[in-house]
Amino acid sequence: MTNYWFFALGIILFIVGLAISIGLHELGHLIPAKIFKVPVSKYFIGFGPTIFSRKKGETEYGLKAIPLGGYISIAGMYPPRPADAKPSRMPGIWRKIVQDAQDSNAESIQGFDESRAFYHLPAWKRIIVMFGGPFMNLVLAFVLFAIVLVGFGKPGTTTTVSAVSPCIYAVNASQKACDAKSPVAPAATAGLLAGDKLISIDGKSVTNWAAGTSIIQRSAGKPLSFVVERAGKPVTLSITPITAERYLVDTAGNQVLGKDGKPVLGTVGVIGMVPQTGLVPQPLTSVFSTMGDTISGTVGLLGNLPNKMVGVSTAAFSNEPRSIDSPISVVGVGRVAGEIAGTSQITPESKIATGLSVLASLNIALFIFNLIPLLPLDGGHIASALFDAGRRQIAKLRRKKDPGPFDASVLMPVTFVVMALLMAMSALLIYADIVKPISIFG
Repeated sequence: MTNYWFFALGIILFIVGLAISIGLHELGHLIPAKIFKVPVSKYFIGFGPTIFSRKKGETEYGLKAIPLGGYISIAGMYPPRPADAKPSRMPGIWRKIVQDAQDSNAESIQGFDESRAFYHLPAWKRIIVMFGGPFMNLVLAFVLFAIVLVGFGKPGTTTTVSAVSPCIYAVNASQKACDAKSPVAPAATAGLLAGDKLISIDGKSVTNWAAGTSIIQRSAGKPLSFVVERAGKPVTLSITPITAERYLVDTAGNQVLGKDGKPVLGTVGVIGMVPQTGLVPQPLTSVFSTMGDTISGTVGLLGNLPNKMVGVSTAAFSNEPRSIDSPISVVGVGRVAGEIAGTSQITPESKIATGLSVLASLNIALFIFNLIPLLPLDGGHIASALFDAGRRQIAKLRRKKDPGPFDASVLMPVTFVVMALLMAMSALLIYADIVKPISIFG
């Protein structure tokens, strides 16, 4: 059941997190631009009417009413058209688009020293300025995942005992009930209690449930010294595992599979205790694998985006269900954040961890999406800088005149097409998120 006040709070917190993510992205562009002395006239978070602004130095900093984006205004993104340039052969409408971009670019330099314009920077500096934004999203994702995995943990079995069985059941027993043939559980006989936290077994520290299970399974008939934490104090118990048939697990807690791919049964030591599930803290190194998996999944989603969008469109305009793994808009992500905050199905600790994970994944998506080599995305400007460096190097090797900075404004017609596609895709996703939203809790 959803608590609507917490649902609203979740959406508000998501908007704040999104605004911070966007602000840091733009800061990633602003800092290197300032270091390289490029004029930056504006740094704004959001779109629409201005709520607040203040000018410091040559830059106006501000906040706008709709915190779903942001921008900085860098002077001289494109070089001016040479006076002796040949007339463009583009169709009239495309020529007008390029001309408007060049006029707007010329206005951005007004009031500043033209020699400081962005297009005068070496290619490597332009790449640093444009990569700075996505890089900040990557750093923020790392910090958020580190907080989640190291500070909270990921779902799994903890080292706390959830329950102690009165007897040892058969592995495939249809009913967990003791009978005359059921041996008494050694854990119950020794006085192990629900709520006890495993500290060590047989002198070996128990940092996870799988490690403790591994010791018990290979120690049938051998008395083991258990040290548990009970009511904040250490308690020592002697427990002797008895043999029983169980599915084998490795030291990582994963089931051992046979050549046929099925779990392997074996006779091992057991004592009759059940683990408590919850968030299990992970080492910092786990952040890298989590980020790698998230990046791989996001790239795969982008690669299959056309097919996914067909599925979203079909679901949005028909009675067909919407796939849980379909792409969603910012509106959809906000709704998911609200659902996480408002649900009663998980603990407050899990709500925080899940919410931070959603925000971290969003920053990974921003990192990858902005590196797509198409204008107006950051990746498009990076690709332009690389092309510029390449053509200049080729001219140098061929001992020809430096062709001058590449005028990426000639690609503005492509930019308009890309923008139109992005707007259409966003509109479809927002509509689908309203009429047929994805629910992670069913």
